[in-house]
Amino acid sequence: MRPFSARATQPTPAERMRSILIAAHSMTVVSDGLDPVEVHRLDGTGAMGHIHLHEPSGTVPAHPAAPVPVRLEFTDVAPTPVRDRLRARVTLTGLLAAPYDADAADSICMEFGQAVLDDRGGRTFVTLSALEAAAPDPVSVHEADMLTHLMDSHSELVPLLLRLVRPRPDRTMLRALPVALDRYGITLRLEYPRTRRDVRLPFATPVTDMDQAGPRIHALLAAARRASHPNRLLA
Repeated sequence: MRPFSARATQPTPAERMRSILIAAHSMTVVSDGLDPVEVHRLDGTGAMGHIHLHEPSGTVPAHPAAPVPVRLEFTDVAPTPVRDRLRARVTLTGLLAAPYDADAADSICMEFGQAVLDDRGGRTFVTLSALEAAAPDPVSVHEADMLTHLMDSHSELVPLLLRLVRPRPDRTMLRALPVALDRYGITLRLEYPRTRRDVRLPFATPVTDMDQAGPRIHALLAAARRASHPNRLLA
């Protein structure tokens, strides 16, 4: 587990992947010889409550049939109406003791094969040990509600946050919207006629409990207000 530090301004690939798995409402299951199955019944527990990953070390109980290769696919989509809403894809591959059953009442034991995160930074392979060591982000399951609430009820605060952006947006910017929120900060997407730019506004320290998220955002807003009145620092 990575120790929290004021220098950490964004999640590691393993932390990002774990957040996607925890917050997932659906997944696509692809198995040899079968049509893809879209699973929406994750019961609010995300994939980490629906599947149990094990190292390929014999922890899966013995069975007479050959193991079934399976691929689990997850899509991370921004909850706000930004351009290019797809933020990342996560793919888990491994082996099941029996063909996947979407109606199974119990969680599924899956022998780990490979975990891949595809996002704007490229493709990253994440080990099972790194995924298990990544601390769950307390903000992940609340992110969509918080960002949509910000847009629906407090949209006037987004231009205020723009005062913290460096370099400052130029006059060709069409709009700015929040696109991501995690324990380390908030990300704004600046949209221009032919391009876009994501800017990160980090919290002073990472959120370790959900109750800290609101105060961290208010601290950013306070910093933005101070940035608008630099003469106050000389008073």
